[in-house]
Amino acid sequence: MAQLMSLLVQNAILVVFAASFAARLGLPVPAAAVLVVTGALLAAGDVSVVGVVLAAVVANLLGDGAWFYAGRRFGYRFMRLLCRISLSQDSCVRRGESLISDWGGMSLVAAKFVPGVSVVAPPMAGALGMSVRRFVGFDIVAALVWTGLFLGLGWLFRDQIQQVLAVLAQAGGIATAALGVVLLVMLAVRYWRRRAFARLTGMPRISVDELFDLMSGDVPPLVIDVRGEAGVQVDPRRIPGALSYTLKALQQRNLDLTIDPDRDVVLYCNCPNEVSAAQAARVLLARGARRALPLTGGLDAWVAAGRPTSLH
Repeated sequence: MAQLMSLLVQNAILVVFAASFAARLGLPVPAAAVLVVTGALLAAGDVSVVGVVLAAVVANLLGDGAWFYAGRRFGYRFMRLLCRISLSQDSCVRRGESLISDWGGMSLVAAKFVPGVSVVAPPMAGALGMSVRRFVGFDIVAALVWTGLFLGLGWLFRDQIQQVLAVLAQAGGIATAALGVVLLVMLAVRYWRRRAFARLTGMPRISVDELFDLMSGDVPPLVIDVRGEAGVQVDPRRIPGALSYTLKALQQRNLDLTIDPDRDVVLYCNCPNEVSAAQAARVLLARGARRALPLTGGLDAWVAAGRPTSLH
């Protein structure tokens, strides 16, 4: 551990750059903790303030810029892929949509502090057509705020952090192993929550072909598009006749939607594992719907099957 601390002091700028860049790519790296410790080292005069801040800002720009370009190039498909490999895939797209819709460009600043959204905000900004100049401007501000906050915390609590570092240095391998165990436990807890959420939203689905056949029948189902405003803006297509109600709207008590208990309801989104559609289906089942089913694959599956679409 003492060697690790010495390595951090000698290569603080490189460590800050690597940790910040990895975090922006979505890797489970405790970049904030690295910045806090570095802030304490700054107070001791062991590290260059300008070098550390510049390293963190450049790392943020490179990481976020890569995702911004991918979102601009591949659109919503890339964001769903990103969320599929995320430990917070259940809320990744939906929270990203809400943040972009409510905050606009400032969402890039807010997203830095929202778990599960910090990685999806840049590609969503790209998919929504934010200009490169505007993105770079907001991302620099976001990087400065994020870096400054955690460096400032380290500076403010430098005495306590120095004491902790001294204890860790004396503890040697035991402290290193303990930190490793803590990190593994954190990852395990997040994975367990993800699995628990998957079980919660586990329910029967309806395929594209089954929905198409039902829509051609005597009593067509009620089809509901539960995508958020940002999702619709990225892809304005919808299944013909579908009503637009977000998950949040369906959860409102004063919902202006009459549920016919004798009519099937089919809900779709463009989210990983139809999570939002499944949650919305459970809401409608609780409100008296006879059968509410998420559409397997969402709108993408409908389009890929060559079924007709209309515009919102």
